[in-house]
Amino acid sequence: MNKSDNIKIVIEQANWGVSVSFNGQVIADTTQAILYYEGERAAVYYFPRSDVRMDLCNKTMHKTQCRHKGEASYWDITVGKKYLENALWSYEEPIESASKIKGYIAFYMDKLGTTYIENR
Repeated sequence: MNKSDNIKIVIEQANWGVSVSFNGQVIADTTQAILYYEGERAAVYYFPRSDVRMDLCNKTMHKTQCRHKGEASYWDITVGKKYLENALWSYEEPIESASKIKGYIAFYMDKLGTTYIENR
């Protein structure tokens, strides 16, 4: 058995507001975020697609595979003159154990150069 077979996955509803900004503009703002914990990694917020400024995003051809979630699709983002490649991702058809994140978008916070703003 491989060590990654024992990774604990926790998916829970965040009961507070969360937002993300890029280049001085709010690009996601929700009270319906999902927190996804995968083993020892830092928790990731997943935002309902309807609460993300998808008008600032362009879907790319980039894909990755995760054994715990399935195949991820990616989007670039442009705000003003700032552009980031593959800065957002989503599991459009996640595996059954990760089905709660279907229709949700996550962000590479290090690429955005920002942190989550939590309103607890």
